[in-house]
Amino acid sequence: MPPHYRRCVSCRRVAPKQSFWRIVRVFSSGTVQLDQGMGRSSYLCPTIECLQTAQKKNRLGRALKTPVPPEIYQTLWHRLSSSTSLEKKELEE
Repeated sequence: MPPHYRRCVSCRRVAPKQSFWRIVRVFSSGTVQLDQGMGRSSYLCPTIECLQTAQKKNRLGRALKTPVPPEIYQTLWHRLSSSTSLEKKELEE
């Protein structure tokens, strides 16, 4: 892969890392968080299909090698719903 490109753990699509959500298992504490931190990272497309598949088949948990708390999925669903509502507003204008 070219530098700064990543692969979605759900659909396996390769794209620039700015187009994905980053989920991190922090090295020192082993906790899972979004967007920041040093440790094992996984990337996920910001789409309904990828988020559903990742949650249903535990793709994030397997990629991070740790259980992903439900709060992480709730935050991702909230981000997805807010981004789709913004897109709808832009289309209406």
